[in-house]
Amino acid sequence: MESYILDWANLLLRWLHVITAIAWVGSSFYFVFLDSSLTPPVDEDLKKQGVSGELWALHGGGFYHPVKFAGAPPKLPDHLHWFYWESYTTWLSGFALLTVSYLWNAKIYLVDPANPLMSSQMAIVAALAFLVVFWFLYDGICRVFGQKDGGDATVGALVLVLVCVAAYLACHIFPGQAAFLLIGAMLATSMSANVFFWIIPGQKKMVASIKAGEPVDPIHGKRGKQRSVHNTYFTLPVLFAMLSNHYGWLHSHPQNWLVLILMMFAGAAIRQFFVMRHGHKLGRNPHPWKYAAVGVVVLLGVIAWLRPAPPAAVAANPAVIAPVGQSVVQGETAKPVVESVSSASTASAGSYEKMHAIMQQHCVVCHSSATIAQKNVKFDTPADVKSHAQQIYAQVVQLRKMPFGNPGALSAEERDSFKQWFESGAPVPAP
Repeated sequence: MESYILDWANLLLRWLHVITAIAWVGSSFYFVFLDSSLTPPVDEDLKKQGVSGELWALHGGGFYHPVKFAGAPPKLPDHLHWFYWESYTTWLSGFALLTVSYLWNAKIYLVDPANPLMSSQMAIVAALAFLVVFWFLYDGICRVFGQKDGGDATVGALVLVLVCVAAYLACHIFPGQAAFLLIGAMLATSMSANVFFWIIPGQKKMVASIKAGEPVDPIHGKRGKQRSVHNTYFTLPVLFAMLSNHYGWLHSHPQNWLVLILMMFAGAAIRQFFVMRHGHKLGRNPHPWKYAAVGVVVLLGVIAWLRPAPPAAVAANPAVIAPVGQSVVQGETAKPVVESVSSASTASAGSYEKMHAIMQQHCVVCHSSATIAQKNVKFDTPADVKSHAQQIYAQVVQLRKMPFGNPGALSAEERDSFKQWFESGAPVPAP
């Protein structure tokens, strides 16, 4: 019953999380586009009101005319929309999902069974520490260097180093799947904290000053803009980290920390292309194709690096393990023999039995007639196993995707058992 309730909680929280994340990321993308696409106003009345930029747009059969004021508008409207619940709801639902999926089952997801570095309780503390400590370090960097000359470049370089160190540590402390997800949660936490601690408080101070008839301190706008820009570049790396848990060949790689860093870097570079392309259309900057090219080259490099090794050639007539006292000749009826199976057959039998024991523990829970067989793949009989030999090898050895949702449950030695079985001809016991 607990598992059933957790499954529903996981589904509903994931649904909510995706919906609110779409709203948050969508509004972020829209305002980056808006800021980059504004042009100086043509209408003299708008200039007198203090408008610094305007945009005419057509959407859904209607014309829209958003404008941006350089400072305070002549009069605050009665209804002012604040963009923050998209961020808060995304983080709250995401943290709840992290709790239900990972922290609740820390012994399974946060502790590597092949190399347990800590207890499940300590793993929970360490996971939460990644979210909190990164925020304080990142926030400190922004506070110290953000407002200095050349501060944006300094902050960018230091944050890049900080993210690389965090990725390296996470991938050496936690199983790959949890490490990737925690790095995404770490960046997402800082994004939401930027909204909660800097962007919204600064905007509230601006509004309060306008209502009181006092000059607006421009530092609030500068800080809010800086943190908003950071959130923009965090977006694609966060989305990649969150999606990566479905692809075991990424987070199970021996250098998974480097895979994560390169993929997040590629995402940030591609995001830079989209940020700058709007300004290029207005003649404000050169064409940003170089950023897209760098991102794509890095992506292609990772794809080439992680390509699976070609499987060893399998005999045209894969071996079938004969029971003791019988021999099997392809195309002929089995004939009794006096001697026992050969040492090769014994080795083949051993490779199947070893692999089959692992399958009974990790695979048949989702792939048998007793359950709703995932993708209609069943391992009820040796013949079933034999018919899916290529799929088993690809999913378990090459892509390292299985067991689904917890690929870290299989040790390197256990995966090697599947490899040996397949490369020895995928033998199974004779019926």
